[in-house]
Amino acid sequence: MSKKRELGIYVHIPFCIKKCNYCDFLSAPATKQVQKYYVDGLTEQIKQYKNLIREYEVRTIFFGGGTPSVLEIKELERIIEQLEEFINDEQEITIEANPGTLTKEKLMFYKKSGFNRLSIGLQSANEKELKLLGRIHTYEDFLQNYIDARESGFENINIDLMSALPGQTKDTYEESLKKVLMLDPEHISAYSLIIEEGTKFYDWYYGREDLLPDEDTEREMYYFTKKYLKEKGYQRYEISNYAKQGFESRHNLSYWSGTDYLGLGLGASSLIKGTRFQMESDLETFCQGALQGKNLERDKIELTKREQMEEFMFLGLRKMEGIEEREFSSQFQVELEEIYGAVLEKLIDEGLIKKRQNRVLLTEYGIDVSNVVLSEFLLSE
Repeated sequence: MSKKRELGIYVHIPFCIKKCNYCDFLSAPATKQVQKYYVDGLTEQIKQYKNLIREYEVRTIFFGGGTPSVLEIKELERIIEQLEEFINDEQEITIEANPGTLTKEKLMFYKKSGFNRLSIGLQSANEKELKLLGRIHTYEDFLQNYIDARESGFENINIDLMSALPGQTKDTYEESLKKVLMLDPEHISAYSLIIEEGTKFYDWYYGREDLLPDEDTEREMYYFTKKYLKEKGYQRYEISNYAKQGFESRHNLSYWSGTDYLGLGLGASSLIKGTRFQMESDLETFCQGALQGKNLERDKIELTKREQMEEFMFLGLRKMEGIEEREFSSQFQVELEEIYGAVLEKLIDEGLIKKRQNRVLLTEYGIDVSNVVLSEFLLSE
């Protein structure tokens, strides 16, 4: 019997208590009635995709948002019931949560339902910075939630942190990182703020670089993160992600390794058998359509071989272990050198990538300017 292909499932919960000032995700506050209506639609959509899911071996499930932890237990329970046949002890099952929306009761329920990884969006341990970000919580709220999560049995916790925030200094950032590390989480996601159009931050700060940390300060924050986390026993396994050994996010690694993934829920993205698509992103249209059994896949694109090669390189080189040449040739029936030989030679000469045994990976310098390096792997039409 041939081995089933692997699949990651992403479930989108588009609700939050209050939209944060920097957030451009598909999320918004909603009443309990709207949340129930959405879960009605989402559970129907899951039923429609069960036959497709059965063709695969599900390796990871990730509930993201928005803030999945705003959902009441009974609503989350309905979603889990629909996914139950695909859940087993071998998987990594993550739920994102924001401080201020978690209770001990919810955490106990998550653990009992099979969630074994919790991702907490702290962003900063500094009260002034939290206010500016528009977060609904204090550091104390986060701390209580973290303690409750440990007491509920969570042994795999990620904490999100942001740098390069308006008004943030190297000192306040370092203090946040040190405070968080004292709690000994298994995983840290350390992102630099990107100001996105359509956010309050865009209205306030776009074109006002004087109100943001300058490039040198941002770089100092970045180098401190890298150095300090290494000292504390965390391995950097992707550009923005650090983990204790064995606690790398399997769900994210599957994205970067080109594994198929199915996004369920409002606006969720999927890559299935070389075809990329997104779910309907209008809430009313999504809920009505799902309840009527309609196909809600939008913007369907069948990736060409060229696009698949580009993605293989872009995503694979985000990982510190880089890409394997053999994997490229077995996937595309052509040698890596044949397609990218000139690019590789140029980037090796410039000290941006290196070869190690059968792998190609970014150098330390290459990681620092990764956007520039990755753009070199675009193939001309």
